[in-house]
Amino acid sequence: MSVEEELSFEEALAELEEIVDKLESGELSLEDSLKEFEAGIKLSRFCAKILDDTEEKIEMIIENEVGDLEIKPYNSSGKE
Repeated sequence: MSVEEELSFEEALAELEEIVDKLESGELSLEDSLKEFEAGIKLSRFCAKILDDTEEKIEMIIENEVGDLEIKPYNSSGKE
């Protein structure tokens, strides 16, 4: 199962914060640090994707050619 199927944004962010704390503690072995770092990169990318998708949705709601509020249908490709 992928990160996307298992975690909400908030849960992923909390896990990422825990990883940062572990890495900053300096108490992990090099091997464990590398594993945590890899997990942190995956979580970071997951969170960044969610934020990017959310930003696109917000822009689709507030932008149109004449400056009026308009809600446009959203799909993951960003095209109508």
